[in-house]
Amino acid sequence: MKYNKLGNSNLLVSEIAMGTMTFGEQNSLSEACEQLDYAFSQGVNFIDTAEMYPVPGKAETQGRTEEYVGEWLKNQQRDKVILATKVAGPSRGFDWIRSGPKSLDRTNILSAIETSLQRLKTDYVDLYQIHWPARNVPMFGGSIYNPAKEYDATTIEEQLTVLTELVKSGKIRHVGLSNETPWGVAEFLKVAEQLNLQRIVSIQNSYSLINRTFESGLHEMCHREQVSLLAYSPLGFGHLTGKYLKNPAAPGRISLYPQFGQRYLKPNVAAAVAAYVKLAEQHSMTPAKMALGFVRSRAFVCCTVVGATTLAQLKENLSSVELDNELLKLIEELHLRYTNPAP
Repeated sequence: MKYNKLGNSNLLVSEIAMGTMTFGEQNSLSEACEQLDYAFSQGVNFIDTAEMYPVPGKAETQGRTEEYVGEWLKNQQRDKVILATKVAGPSRGFDWIRSGPKSLDRTNILSAIETSLQRLKTDYVDLYQIHWPARNVPMFGGSIYNPAKEYDATTIEEQLTVLTELVKSGKIRHVGLSNETPWGVAEFLKVAEQLNLQRIVSIQNSYSLINRTFESGLHEMCHREQVSLLAYSPLGFGHLTGKYLKNPAAPGRISLYPQFGQRYLKPNVAAAVAAYVKLAEQHSMTPAKMALGFVRSRAFVCCTVVGATTLAQLKENLSSVELDNELLKLIEELHLRYTNPAP
C-alpha cells in the first residue's frame, strides 16, 4: 500500500480509502466490521463516511453507517485510523436530518458534528467535509449551471468560520469539500487567506473512466493550491465492472435503487462502458481492475474511495494492478470517443 500526503496537512493517507455508504443498508454490522478488519490488514488507514449514510437516504436508517463505524472504531487504536465524515448540505429532501436544513449555517454544522462524534464514538474526526455546496450548483449528474435557480445561502465565510472554531476546539483536524466546483474551491481558499481561517486540504469528487470532468478546471486549481483529490465512484456505481451490460437487473445499487441512475442513464454511457469492458478483456484483466487501476494511476489522485457489498468485491478492489503505457494510450483514445458520458 502506498501513502500520500493529504493536501498541505501532516496526514499520510493510504492510496485507497474504505468507503462505507453501504453499511447499515446493504451490509450488516458484522459484515461492516469484517470489511474494515480486512481493509486495515491490507494497509488501508483511511475511512470515509457521512452523517446522511447509508444510501439511499431515509429516516429509519440515517446515521447507521456512522454507528457501525463507531462500533468498529472503539476497538481500534484511534491514532492509527484516519477518519473522515461529512456534514449534509442544504436539504435535498432529507427532512429527517435536522428537519431538512435550508442552509449550512453555524447551528446546523455544530449540531451535525456533535451527533456524528457521538455515533462514531470518538472525540474528533481527522477530516470533516462539506458533503455538497450550500448554494446553487449543478451536481449528482447535473452539468449545467442555471442562474435562475439561485437561492439565499449561508456564506462561505460563515461556514469556514465555524469549521475553523471546530479545528481550534480539537473536534476536527482538517477541513475538506465534496462535489465542489473550481469556483467553490477558489472561494474557500480566498476567504481562508483573507480572514485567516482554516484552509481546505481536500476535495472529494466523482472520478472514473466515464467521468473525468475533474481534469479540466479542478486539476489545475488543486495542483497549484495543494488540495488533494479523493476520488469517489471509481467504478461508476458498478457500471464499469460490466455486470449491467449482461444483466441490467444484476445485484447492485443501480438495480436496487434506480433513483441513483440519473448520472448513468445518459446516451453514451452504455457504449462507453462496453468499450472499456472490451478493452479490459483484451488485456486479460477484469473491467473492475482496469477501471480502478486507471484511477490509481493518475498522479493527481491522492486517494481512491472504494466500497463493496461483499468481501470478495473488496478483495478485488484492493488488489493492485498497474496499467502499462500501451493500455493507457488506448484508454485515452476511447476517452476522446466517449468524453465524460456520465458527468
